[in-house]
Amino acid sequence: MEKWTPKHEAPEPLEGPVVATVTGGAILWFVLFLVQLPFYGWFDDHGHTWWVWTCLAGAGLGLIGIWYVRGRDAAIKRAAAAAAEDTGRVQG
Repeated sequence: MEKWTPKHEAPEPLEGPVVATVTGGAILWFVLFLVQLPFYGWFDDHGHTWWVWTCLAGAGLGLIGIWYVRGRDAAIKRAAAAAAEDTGRVQG
């Protein structure tokens, strides 16, 4: 059997509004938690309380994600500024 190899280069990754996307996701998870909270008794009666706690965990992990992507975004901007400064020094 022959090993598969790609026949073309992989495309560059798309960079979008990562911080906004993660923030929106965290907010969505927290809203879902709040919406389900009044029905906690029903979830408990039917053995589905994990649905409620999954939404809260998603919101909590979203907060960690916000912290992470903000730091990543800042590091990318610092690296770009340092590269631009080094380019200016070499040419100037």
